[in-house]
Amino acid sequence: MTGLPGLAELTIAGRSVAEYVDGSSLPAELAPRPFLHPVRTLAGTVVSDACPKDHRWHLGVGVAVQDVGGANLWGGRTYVREHGYVWRGDHGSIQHRGFSRQEPDAVTAELDWLGPGGERLLRETRSMRATVLPPDVETSAWQLDLTLTLSNPGAGDVRLGSPGSNGRRGAGYGGFFWRLPALDDAHVWTESGDGLEDVHGSTTWWLAVACLTGGRPATLLATQPGDRVPDPWFVRLREYPGFGVSLAPDAPVRVPSGGRIERRLRVLIIDGMPVPDVVWRRLSARRSQGDTRR
Repeated sequence: MTGLPGLAELTIAGRSVAEYVDGSSLPAELAPRPFLHPVRTLAGTVVSDACPKDHRWHLGVGVAVQDVGGANLWGGRTYVREHGYVWRGDHGSIQHRGFSRQEPDAVTAELDWLGPGGERLLRETRSMRATVLPPDVETSAWQLDLTLTLSNPGAGDVRLGSPGSNGRRGAGYGGFFWRLPALDDAHVWTESGDGLEDVHGSTTWWLAVACLTGGRPATLLATQPGDRVPDPWFVRLREYPGFGVSLAPDAPVRVPSGGRIERRLRVLIIDGMPVPDVVWRRLSARRSQGDTRR
């Protein structure tokens, strides 16, 4: 928990389900940036964490990249090929410039990605929307839609990288990241695998995390909507609990001058640990609304 005041809330029927925090007052070594926290189920179970003791630079639900043209916008130590993780004065930040849309259930934030000296590297438009889902006989749930658009107004290409693209195998984190709270128990699976070893690094269109936190059960069902080939899932449960989408898992991604890239993530936040039939019903509903792979 950070105790930082939120700039906006996402609400459903007057009930706060997520708070948007700009993070600007955080120390430089955490790569200050906006994020959502706390994120709650409809029953009030908190399913995010921020500034945990094990990785203080893990900030709720948001976007972070460790190598942005040589600037660390993830926080903490930087992974350097043949040297491992080292502390460097290379931390940048993501600065909230304002809202281009602000409604009770949807906000769109305009952001600048800045280097260590305050130089602008990229611009970002981040859209966040909360939608209530019809109640299931066994579960209640809401849907969080996140859309990330990165544009490069500069004269040269900007390289996005990760520890994975810089030589650390299996550590391609960077992009959307969801830090989970301390868990009593957890299980992860996809349409093609079951358990951490099968799920981490897989390129399936959905990922499910069923967890018990503070004695309360919740399930997160994440999808990557659209027609593009899904990015690999990044999942951790042993060292710390969290999951995300690897933007540059083993090779850098370049944002060309005058160009842009876009990514989408859709997450169902479900109360309880529904049986597989319920999960499949939720997935079928998402497919009927356009979450398909062709």
